[in-house]
Amino acid sequence: MRVKQVLYWLSTAIFCGIFLYSAFMYFTNTEMIKDFFKNFHYPTYLVIPLAVAKIFGVVLVLWRPNTWLTEWAYAAFFFNLIFATLAHHYAGHGIIGFSFYGLLAIFPSYFLGKYIRD
Repeated sequence: MRVKQVLYWLSTAIFCGIFLYSAFMYFTNTEMIKDFFKNFHYPTYLVIPLAVAKIFGVVLVLWRPNTWLTEWAYAAFFFNLIFATLAHHYAGHGIIGFSFYGLLAIFPSYFLGKYIRD
């Protein structure tokens, strides 16, 4: 049980760290991120609301006030990571990056979290 808890918190820390770093970049380098969004053919008005949503989602994942909200936060993060990885791939950047590492970290975080908390 102890190994599963360590793996859960390690994967959750990596996963949440990636999203907090992403939100920080969205707030501090907004113009650069908007240029990336333009290159990916995503609307640029999503940058700041997406940063706020990422912070809110990290709070929900760590705090877990409600199972339903936590499930939705994980689902939103999963789709965000899928779309980010595909956008980088189709832009010619390759798939190996923070979004890919986030995909690797989200699965143990989600499934071990359910196992530990149930």
